[in-house]
Amino acid sequence: MFRLSRYYSIASLIGMVVIVVGLSLFLRQLAMQMLLAQQTRSNVDLTRSYANAMGGRIDQLVAVSEGLSAEALRQRPEMAVIQRATQAQMKGMNVVKVKVYNLDGMTVFSTEAKQIGEDKRANAGFQSARAGEVLSEIVFRNQFYAMEQVIVDRNLIATYIPIRDSDEGVVKAVFEVYTDVTPLVAKAQKTKTMIVGGVGLALLLLYLFLFLIVRRADRVLGEQDAERRLNEDRIRYQAFHDSLTELPNRNAFGERITDAIGRAQRHGKGGALLFLDLDRFKLINDSLGHDAGDQLLRVTASRIQKCLRETDLAFRLSGDEFTVILEDLDRIECAALAARRILEATASPVSLGDCEVIINLSIGITTFSGKEDDIEALVKEADTAMYRAKAIGHNQYVFYTQEMNTVASERLSMETDLQRALQRGEFLLHYQPKIDAASGALVSVEALLRWNHSTKGIVQPNDFIPLLEDTGMINEVGEWVLMEATRQAQAWIAAGLKPMRMSVNISGKQFRHPTLIGTVRRALEASGLESRYLELELTESMFIDNTERSIEAMHTLKLLGVSLSIDDFGSGYSSLAYLKQFPVDYLKIDRSFIHDLSTNSKDAAITTAISALAHSLNLKLVAEGVEDQAQVDFLGNLGCHELQGFLFSRPVPAQELEALLRSPVSFMAA
Repeated sequence: MFRLSRYYSIASLIGMVVIVVGLSLFLRQLAMQMLLAQQTRSNVDLTRSYANAMGGRIDQLVAVSEGLSAEALRQRPEMAVIQRATQAQMKGMNVVKVKVYNLDGMTVFSTEAKQIGEDKRANAGFQSARAGEVLSEIVFRNQFYAMEQVIVDRNLIATYIPIRDSDEGVVKAVFEVYTDVTPLVAKAQKTKTMIVGGVGLALLLLYLFLFLIVRRADRVLGEQDAERRLNEDRIRYQAFHDSLTELPNRNAFGERITDAIGRAQRHGKGGALLFLDLDRFKLINDSLGHDAGDQLLRVTASRIQKCLRETDLAFRLSGDEFTVILEDLDRIECAALAARRILEATASPVSLGDCEVIINLSIGITTFSGKEDDIEALVKEADTAMYRAKAIGHNQYVFYTQEMNTVASERLSMETDLQRALQRGEFLLHYQPKIDAASGALVSVEALLRWNHSTKGIVQPNDFIPLLEDTGMINEVGEWVLMEATRQAQAWIAAGLKPMRMSVNISGKQFRHPTLIGTVRRALEASGLESRYLELELTESMFIDNTERSIEAMHTLKLLGVSLSIDDFGSGYSSLAYLKQFPVDYLKIDRSFIHDLSTNSKDAAITTAISALAHSLNLKLVAEGVEDQAQVDFLGNLGCHELQGFLFSRPVPAQELEALLRSPVSFMAA
């Protein structure tokens, strides 16, 4: 774990050393520069004074030096005079050596006599002074020959100074003056040591103060880090687990199925993927509420887990969909046994409030061996098998076959064709009459959607209406149905036929869509049909999620002047307490109660109860699915207002229905 105090200590100490060393070097450099500048000015002034004091001796010596040897120069009579005068003038000063060069770089005078005659033309200081610039440098000498003695371990400043007749004159000679600055250097060093020591002490105190703060911060950060890791673990858990059932979720499934396929390939043992879906879960969720649905999902997840081995894993993908990964299967029958255990474990009733519900599952199974297995394909296979299980009957398992894959491909192809059907004009409406139970007159027609596929011909509604719902095209197609149905109703009126109601089915998604009111209004305006001749058929299930909003929507539709009916009444789970608030005109009894009306006493009792309810609420009663005279007689005795079914007419195209409308034959006698 990252330790702030440890890194602070290391970094701070390194930083302090860098600051102290840097400050020390900076102060030394600054001191030396100041010392050089000050001593240079002093040496320049001293040299000028010295040159004036010597008068013309130095000039004469420089003038005669050309062509003379070093020995000849030393023997010059004025050399001793200059030497004595120089020592006398420099006595008591920190000057320890004076040298004079002619313009050729020859040493024509030095307080150290043996240096007279040396060639210094290559010396950088001489070259700078000959060019007219003053140059100084500080040097350290272990041993140095001063004017009258030998000095040791000294810091010296050597200054090369050009000598001119005037300030603007040409250089005629070069002086070199050595001054002893050892005491000044020592003083500067002492000052530097005091400053650096003070700064270092201040840094140390600051370090200690900050160390206490950092150590406290380190403890706080340690606590925060521990809390952060707990939060990360919690977030990761939430990211890979379903919050409702505590099962691993879709994200975890993707990782685990990949690992399972890899292990199957390495160990040579196959596995299986089970795709589970609760049967009629939406019905339970809608009728008993979402809390009851959540409780049912939790119970289902718990029961599934109890059926699995330690090596098996269950996942909740979404909604009421679960998957199970089975590994190390010796034979394929093991997957079937696992599925059977799950079905048996979930078969016992679950108490949801005041109700008991039996969980029914449909399970699709596919296998994998790790050889060229594709995750997406495996999931698709298991999902396809699950839908096959639903299709042949609930609460059972089915293994994936290639035939199922063909069915799934056909479904995908149909979805693609559906997306083009509206643009190609392949949708059409058939119309089924509703007959007045008392007179036998045709009083209303129901518009029923049909699909005339370009290659398959007429496709049954049960085969494509669910696809319209799944693909989200139901709103667009539903709008077309409203436009076409109202247009046809007005066309019949314009053709001289008696006006009658045109019933149009509204799907749940279409009813909940915010554009429905506008669509109905546009359809009426575009067709010119009076609103009293338009009837919208709604189902009970539309009102379960948000009953109050549904009632508000129905009232808005009623303000347009259209009629409303509740279709398939008795098959849903709407509350009778809300039914009295629904501004509907008709109750349409579900065909499932009509089919065995004359032979099934329970169906007869339910139909009788619905009839009594409709009459008590002043609603007109419509029965659909009427196929024989016995049903007609029973419904007539109940006071049913309108009848609809194959006994009178199947759904037919507009032209055929128009012929029926013009026929004087009573439908009741058909």
